[in-house]
This record gives sequence, C-alpha cells and structure tokens, in this order.
Amino acid sequence: MKKTISVNTLFIFALVLMSIGFGCNKKDESPTPDNRQSTNISANSMVNSSNSTTNTTNSTSSSSNPSLGTSAPKDISGSYSATGTNEGGKGNYAAELVVTNRDDVYQFSWDSKGVKYDGVGVQTDNKVAVSFTDGEDGKGCGVILYKINSDGSLDGKAGYWGMNTKETETAKRNGGSDLAGDYDVDGKNPDGKTYKSKLSVKQSGEGYTFDWTGGATLKGFGIKQGDTVSVGFGGAKCSFVAYEIKSDGTLEGKWGGANSTSFGMETAKKK
Repeated sequence: MKKTISVNTLFIFALVLMSIGFGCNKKDESPTPDNRQSTNISANSMVNSSNSTTNTTNSTSSSSNPSLGTSAPKDISGSYSATGTNEGGKGNYAAELVVTNRDDVYQFSWDSKGVKYDGVGVQTDNKVAVSFTDGEDGKGCGVILYKINSDGSLDGKAGYWGMNTKETETAKRNGGSDLAGDYDVDGKNPDGKTYKSKLSVKQSGEGYTFDWTGGATLKGFGIKQGDTVSVGFGGAKCSFVAYEIKSDGTLEGKWGGANSTSFGMETAKKK
C-alpha cells in the first residue's frame, strides 16, 4: 500500500508547538483552528501493492442501518490487521494498523511493507473519522466527525494531529436541504477559546465539500454514513477514513479525498 500525493493547491496551516504529542521525542507542531487558512483538499491515491495476490472484499454499512452505538467499544486502541481496496479499483493492499489512545483523540499508524502512514481520529458511538497522510506522523492533518440531528443541525467533534484535546462544534442550518446547505457555527477550540463561523456544505460526487468562512477559512471533504459525516482537512496531503465499528470490534470503512471518483475500502480486524 502506498499513497501518492496529488497536490492541487498550496495549503498553509498554522502550527503550534506542543509539549505533548503523539508519542514523539520532540515537540509536535499542530494546526490551530484559530488560524485556519484557506486550502483545497485533493484526494490521495493508493498504489497497488505489487506483491499482493489477495482478492479482498470489504463491506460497508448501509446508511439505512440503525446505529450500533450501544455496542461500540469505549476504547478502540489496539493492534489490527488491515486489508483494503484502492480508490478507483486500483488493486488491493494489506497493512498492520496500531490505534493508540491519546486522551480525547486516537493516533492511527499504518505500516504496509515498510511504507508508513499516520493520522488522527475521533470517535462518536460506533463511528470513527480519521485524517491521515504518509510518513511517520500526521502533522498538519485534522478531522471532524459530525452527528446529524433530527432538526438538521450538526454536532461535531474534531481532532488535530499532535493535540490530545478535542475541539467541539455546533452548526445550525439556516438554508438548504438534506446535508447540503448553509450553517451558523459555534465552536470551542482545543485550548478552550470559543469561535464563530459560517459553513457551506455542497454535494460533490460521492462526498461533500465543507467550506468554513468568517474570521478564518478552511476547506474540507468528507462522506456521509447514516446520521454521521466524517470530514478530513489539512490540505492535499491529507486523506480521510470513515469507519464503522462492528460488534466484534472490527473497523469497516471508506477512504479517499476531495478528488476521489470512487472511494477505497478498508477492513481492520483486531488481533
């Protein structure tokens, strides 16, 4: 498994020095939502694993399935064996995945025959959203997992690589239908500071684009699964995974980026 980065636009993200981080021996630098910069997230693509002969079939849950939140593990940390399919049907891959609990967030670390990827994830009930990039750290990547309420409002939990404290956000609809539309946003940064912004959500192929404006700007791309939406941001280098946690602890998900014509799939079984 290997991703090649498709850069369409330059992403500039402000980073803060952290005295704690994802198991590093140096101080981590992480983007802060106070200084969000405009970016255009492009899809990352995974290249065929040349030695892979496994015919992997993965399944993802239908959006009509009821939530399994009551049976979802409270802590998904551990070691997994992951298999998946690349975007656009470009072959299969296999990887070892380690999920590490980092207080409010999780660190996701893949190793596919020596090729490494790293990212940050957040969990709500039986859903997990992850933003990742290639290399041994996911510096610069962020993710938000929204719960869609019956009135159309969104309750979000966000994570930034290198920060162990989550961000929270509520988006109230003021126009549009279904998920697409315009929202007024109130949030609280990982450092406890509050913020307000505007959010525009538009359907794009199999996913949705997210554009936050007002004081600071940010662009993201994600996928809807039932009553949740997983959105990755952080520039062209960052992709996302939207997992559902099965009753046996298996993670089943779709992954991709803003230019994905069809998403890849992944199944990670706990060892």
